[in-house]
Amino acid sequence: MRRRRLRGLVHGLLRPLVPRGLLARALLIVLIPLVVTQGIALQIFYGTHLDVISRRLASGVAGDVGMVVELLTRYPRGADGEDERGWIFREAAWRMDLSLAFEPAAELGPPAQRPASLPLLPLEEDLDRALKERVRLPFDTDWQTDPRSVIIRVGLPDGVLHVEASRKRLFWGTIYLFFIWLVGASLLLFAAAALFMKNQVRAIRRLAGASEAFGKGRDTGPIKPEGASEVRQAAAAFNGMRANIRRFVAQRTEMLAGISHDLRTPLTRLRLGLAMLPADAQADGVEMTQDVEEMERMIASYLAFARGEVLEAPEPTDLVALVREVAERAPAEGGEVAVEAPPSLTLPLRADALRRCLGNLLDNARRHAAHVAIAVRPTPGWAEVHVDDDGPGIPADTREGAFKPFASFSTGGTGLGLAIARDIARAHGGEIALEESPMGGLRATIRLPM
Repeated sequence: MRRRRLRGLVHGLLRPLVPRGLLARALLIVLIPLVVTQGIALQIFYGTHLDVISRRLASGVAGDVGMVVELLTRYPRGADGEDERGWIFREAAWRMDLSLAFEPAAELGPPAQRPASLPLLPLEEDLDRALKERVRLPFDTDWQTDPRSVIIRVGLPDGVLHVEASRKRLFWGTIYLFFIWLVGASLLLFAAAALFMKNQVRAIRRLAGASEAFGKGRDTGPIKPEGASEVRQAAAAFNGMRANIRRFVAQRTEMLAGISHDLRTPLTRLRLGLAMLPADAQADGVEMTQDVEEMERMIASYLAFARGEVLEAPEPTDLVALVREVAERAPAEGGEVAVEAPPSLTLPLRADALRRCLGNLLDNARRHAAHVAIAVRPTPGWAEVHVDDDGPGIPADTREGAFKPFASFSTGGTGLGLAIARDIARAHGGEIALEESPMGGLRATIRLPM
C-alpha cells in the first residue's frame, strides 16, 4: 500500500512536467539520455583527467619557484651573492619563464584579496597546495593585479621575493575546445533528432487530422502515406477504411432508393384506387387514405434514418439563420417558437440534414408541450443549440433509451425522430444530450464543433 501511494505521489509530481505532445515526448526521450551521457563524460573528464593535469601544472610552477627560493637562500646577499643572484634571476627568466624581483628588508604583508575562482577550474587551490609542499616558506599569491599572470610573493629572511608566472603555465587551454565540442555535438545531434522526429510526427498529425475530419463528415480525400513504415501502414489502412465506408454508403443509398421506389409504387396505386371509389364508399375510403398517408410517412422516416443524410457535403452555413428558418415554420404547424441567438454564427454544416434534425426536435417538443424555445450559444470550440419545452419531459433513467430506433413515448410516432437527430449530429462530429429544461420540461442540447 505504501509503495502504491509513493508511486502515485511520484506520478502526480512528474505528470505536470511531462509534455503531452508526441514530438515533445520523443525529443525528451532523446534529450535525457544525451544529457546524462554528456554529464557523465564531463564528470569523468573534470573529476580525473583535468584534475590530474591541473595538479601537475601547479606542481611544475611551484617546483620552479621552490628551486629559485632554494638558490636564493643558499646564496645570501653579499659581495659574491649579488652576482650569483643576478645570474639566478637571468636563468630563471630564460629557462623557467619566471620574472623575479627582490624587495630587500621587506616583510610579507596580509594576503591580497582574491577574486572568485574561475568556473570549474580550481587553479588557486592546486597552486597553493603545491607551494606549501615545495617552498615551505610564508607565501602569498595575487591573481587580481595582472589578468595574464599570477604574482607569487615569498617571504625570505632578508626580504620578499616577487615571482611573476604566466597563467598559461597553469591553464590547459584545450578545455574550452573540449567543452565547445561537447556542447556543439549535443546540439547537432539534438537538432538532427528534432528534425527527424518532426517529420515523423507530421505524418501522424496529418493522419489524425484526416481521421477527425472524416469523423465529422468533412471528407478531404485520401491521404498520402509517408513517414515510418508503421505510419504508412496506418495511412493505407485509413484510406482503405474510407473507401469501404463510402462504397457501403453508396450501395446502401442505391438500395434504399430502389426500395423507396418499389414501396411507393403500390401505395400510389392504392391511393389512386381509393380516389376512384364510388361516392357511396367515399366515407370508408377516407380512413383508408389516411392509413396510406401514414404508411408513406413511416416509410419516408425509415428511409431517412437508414440513409443517415451522409451524402450531403458540409458547407459554411449560418447556424443562427438556419435555426430561425426552422423556427419560423412552427406557427404554421403549431405554437410559436421563441429564439434566442447571436446575430450570426457560421459553421461547416450539412444544412438540409441539420434542418431535419432541428425539425425532429421541434416536432417532439410541440407534440408534448405548449411552449417551445430555442437558444443558440457559442462556447469555446463548440456551438450549442438548446431546444426547451414545458412539457412532461422524460425521466432521467430513460433519456438515453429515447435515442434508440423505434423507441416511442407517444402514440402515432415512429420512434425515429431522436434517433435520426442524433445520427445527424454525430455525422457533424457533435452530439445530442437530453436533460431537464429550465422551463420545467425537457431540454435537447445539440453540440456542434466550430
